[in-house]
Amino acid sequence: MAYFSFTRNILQGKTITIYRGKNKADLARDFTYIDDIVKGCLGSLDTSGRSTGSGGKKRGPAPYRNFNLGNTTPVKVPTLVNILEKHLRVKAKRKIVEMPGNGDVPYTHANISLARREFGYKPTTDLQTGLKKFVRWYLSYYGYNRKDVW
Repeated sequence: MAYFSFTRNILQGKTITIYRGKNKADLARDFTYIDDIVKGCLGSLDTSGRSTGSGGKKRGPAPYRNFNLGNTTPVKVPTLVNILEKHLRVKAKRKIVEMPGNGDVPYTHANISLARREFGYKPTTDLQTGLKKFVRWYLSYYGYNRKDVW
């Protein structure tokens, strides 16, 4: 995940690469906080049908469903980096690179309509809040002393 590698590299003083689309357009992504994904997975499990067979014998249609889980609020990647800089209190060394023609897509956005309809999925953590929690966890987990960072 970009926010994880960006955080590591920012704290280590390494340059982070930020891709841009054609005409210098910033790429946008639909970042989702882990707690919202867990709620979606649990909602899917809690509303799934029972198995229709055992031992390889099918008794009916499979009760499995696929859901797209996300936050539905795409954010430009440079904005993500700005938020990380704020919470880390460290300025990132940025290298802006044009995205290769066969690379990633310039914009992603989760369509959660099926999950919302089937089990009321609704993400509640905005990017600012999620990154603040992530940075707090990251610094604690990897043993950073706040004085080391600030």
